[in-house]
Amino acid sequence: MRIDRIELFHVAMPLIYPWRTAYGEDAAIHAVLARMTSGSVDGWGESAPFAAPCYSPEWAGGIFGVCKEWLAPALVGQDVASGADLQQKLSLFKGNPFAKAALDTAWWSLQSKLTNTPLHTLLGATRNEVPVGADFGVMDRIEELFDPIAKAVEDGFPRIKLKFRPGWDIPMLKAVRKEQPTHPIHIDCNSGYRLKDLPLFQAVDEFKLEMIEQPLQHDDLVDHAELQRSIRTPVCLDESMVHPRQAEQAIALQSCRYVNIKPGRVGGLTNAVAIHNICQKAGIPCWVGGMLESATGAALCIALAMLDNFTYPADIFPSARFYHQDMSDPGIELVRSSKGVPSVRAYDKLPEPNPARLKAQTVQSVVIER
Repeated sequence: MRIDRIELFHVAMPLIYPWRTAYGEDAAIHAVLARMTSGSVDGWGESAPFAAPCYSPEWAGGIFGVCKEWLAPALVGQDVASGADLQQKLSLFKGNPFAKAALDTAWWSLQSKLTNTPLHTLLGATRNEVPVGADFGVMDRIEELFDPIAKAVEDGFPRIKLKFRPGWDIPMLKAVRKEQPTHPIHIDCNSGYRLKDLPLFQAVDEFKLEMIEQPLQHDDLVDHAELQRSIRTPVCLDESMVHPRQAEQAIALQSCRYVNIKPGRVGGLTNAVAIHNICQKAGIPCWVGGMLESATGAALCIALAMLDNFTYPADIFPSARFYHQDMSDPGIELVRSSKGVPSVRAYDKLPEPNPARLKAQTVQSVVIER
């Protein structure tokens, strides 16, 4: 397809309540949406690295600038035959996976429209529904976790994820495990620890968790391999997995036993599918994570999650969990699977931003065309 026009929108989407992790707190989710046009048809992509470079080295204002000055101009006026072709055209520019993801996901959305093919089918999926888990961030008091987690278990969520950081670690985990002695639980450390904290993770072994997500540095593979050799609990890589090359290296080093894949973090759906395939061949199960995107971005994650090797319940949330009103229509809603498990279903027609809400939440925007 020929790319005739790209519009970029840096948005700030206010949360119902702040999202707290090991790297800080966000009151609004900052993202960049890309509207890519070919002829009279357009598709929307989204990438949400947050407001500050704390989850990764990228941030929403920065990826807006990179897309505006370099990436989008490299695509406008070009014929882009595939996601791989788009990635090749952008390969001159080092790194910047979140920035590239805004454009890569827009290309896939546009291709879905042009071919009248549901995105999950276009990606190679043979199912249209996957289970999701329930996530819980840092609270003011440990006791505030008990009732919401009990409700999630009662509602049938197949696993619980807990944010885990210094000052909110073993005592919190011990208290939750006492309340929920057998339910599948894993912790997400968001790169908050170092290899010197090995005794802490050896203590975590006693809680029989499903996995420890990204315990060490955001760009590390070697120390994670040492940690994995020293504990029984599976290590899952998240922030460290930014490109298919990292997947190949992590497998060679035996750095993990699970991989979390977020389209934004890895440069888009093209790379996300490649990492999925690499892990599947190596026998490493994957699961899809989200960045609290609008329904536009979350639906892209949902489509990806339909691939066969995404076997662990996904991190995809209903819009009402975090937003009074989603910026895009329709919002994300959970469904019950035939087994009664909370799940998400793939969209035949992807959600797109509501024009009025997009305008109200836009921080800056630009049009690139020739």
